[in-house]
Amino acid sequence: MAIERIEFLRVPLDIVSEEDLESAVLGLLASGETKHIMLVSLWDVLRARHRGEFRSMVTQAALVIPTSKSLIRGARFLNKRVPARHQPFSFIISVLGVLERYYKSVYLLGSHHRSLLQAERNVRSTFPKLGIVGRFAGHYHRSMERNILTAIAKANPSLVIVGNGIPGGQKWIHRNRSRIGSGLVIWNPDVIDIFSERKRRESEKTFERGLEYLPLVMRNPLRIFRIFQYLWYNVILLYYRLFRG
Repeated sequence: MAIERIEFLRVPLDIVSEEDLESAVLGLLASGETKHIMLVSLWDVLRARHRGEFRSMVTQAALVIPTSKSLIRGARFLNKRVPARHQPFSFIISVLGVLERYYKSVYLLGSHHRSLLQAERNVRSTFPKLGIVGRFAGHYHRSMERNILTAIAKANPSLVIVGNGIPGGQKWIHRNRSRIGSGLVIWNPDVIDIFSERKRRESEKTFERGLEYLPLVMRNPLRIFRIFQYLWYNVILLYYRLFRG
């Protein structure tokens, strides 16, 4: 089934259900090009509405997958087709499951060395038919970047998972996409540490309720001020409903 893309507040969002994920992943791999898959929150969408590198990254991504319940509510409020919402770690697990069924490969990049080694062991035991063709820890010296990119390109993995400790974070993918190879690339700051069991994943119940921001606020109380961004988001929704519908 073809991927359907909607425009939401001038930002693209893709409609990919769990049932359509396999065909979507295989279709992207068949293109023979680097395909950036982005998992976007409400805050990412608000940021992507403005000009700049982040907006270019979102608009050029192969898949833009919503993770926030507020985005689903907003699409419904504007009478648009409602995209499926995916929990980031569960989405990555589903992608790995698709790749394993077709004997594909993955490259792990990011986090600290010990976490990365443990993550590799756990991925290997969970997905035994998935080839792990390389890994490299984050927090590396800039002089190593060319060698890392060369290693990824030579390994030619079906998927590169990028975790924390990478300069520029997700922008690293956008800036180096022409040098990575011909597979998929996904960034998530927690994924490798969750695989290594050094960080707990949020519960499905918390995610379903749309409360995934609460642990973030507990770790950094200053995030509570995002309530003003949330209120502004609702004003934008109302404006689009009244004048841009």
